[in-house]
Amino acid sequence: MAAHNELGKWGEDIAAAYLRGKGYVILERDWKSGHHDLDIVAIDKDTLVIIEVKTRQSRLFGAPEESIDYKKRRNLQLAVNHYVKSHHVNTPVRFDIISIVGTTDSEPELDHIKDVALI
Repeated sequence: MAAHNELGKWGEDIAAAYLRGKGYVILERDWKSGHHDLDIVAIDKDTLVIIEVKTRQSRLFGAPEESIDYKKRRNLQLAVNHYVKSHHVNTPVRFDIISIVGTTDSEPELDHIKDVALI
């Protein structure tokens, strides 16, 4: 596995553990629909939460969440819509971002940004 893929997997593992610690129930990880994917799908009380996880080794080139550009947001919106329709979701839906900065050799910095508008 490429180093950036390993870092991303590590970040998603940290994000999932953090969410479980906050009482979220993880329904899916790495859910795929064609060319679109969702990192984490979870339940927070009565709300379906779609979480995009962005992991970077440092902030040298900006915060991880800054890499979610218009095209990525549009793709996420398509994936969320497909998930909601295919799973017949009848609850409120929220989109969150978890930003992680660090490496496997250090304590990561985690920022949970709730209720982000996709478009």
